[in-house]
Amino acid sequence: MLTPQGLKGKQYRITGNSYPRLGRPPKKSRKVFALIGSLLALALIALGGVQLYDIFTGRGKDSSAQACASPSGKPLAAPTPTPDASPGAPAGDPHAIPQPAAFKVNVFNATTKAGLAGRTAEEFTKRGFTVDKKGNAPAELDKKVPGTAVVIAGPAGAGAATLISSQIAGATVSTDARTDNSVDVVVGDSYNALLDETQAAAALALATKPSPTPSATGSC
Repeated sequence: MLTPQGLKGKQYRITGNSYPRLGRPPKKSRKVFALIGSLLALALIALGGVQLYDIFTGRGKDSSAQACASPSGKPLAAPTPTPDASPGAPAGDPHAIPQPAAFKVNVFNATTKAGLAGRTAEEFTKRGFTVDKKGNAPAELDKKVPGTAVVIAGPAGAGAATLISSQIAGATVSTDARTDNSVDVVVGDSYNALLDETQAAAALALATKPSPTPSATGSC
């Protein structure tokens, strides 16, 4: 009786000229390598399938182009700039800044400070404005202007109101139904004097500065 190596203790009887065929002993490392290779192969197959899907469904197109498209799929048009009140506005535009003598200014005093309307009217006159009326504020505004001033104008006097309000720090602008381009200035409790001309010019430049317009070629 012989126990050949590799038969794990089993005994075999040798008869004739044939011997039992011996297999190679299994090795754990080969099983590990085979498992890793199988996982890599599956990963490559999955990645290839995703790429093919994107190609055939069109998902590989530039995403930035899709982001700039409207819900209908058409590219969005460049935004239209909003007109601003500025000295360069077209003639006849109520938002255009007029020359100081091109409209009438009415100055009213809504405080208890005597002579404030007269002094303010003189300051406006020295700067080239045409002062029409001056005096105490009407009853609906008398002693009811807590800030520096309220500038009142109609739709046709929008540019003139911008020019006048730039002369007074903290002035607010109000609109009424008048049809001409005249402007009322009602000075309040916090008012002392007009800004100096340099400060007034800077305030006007800030008030008429165009709003930035997004570039048509930039991001959406």
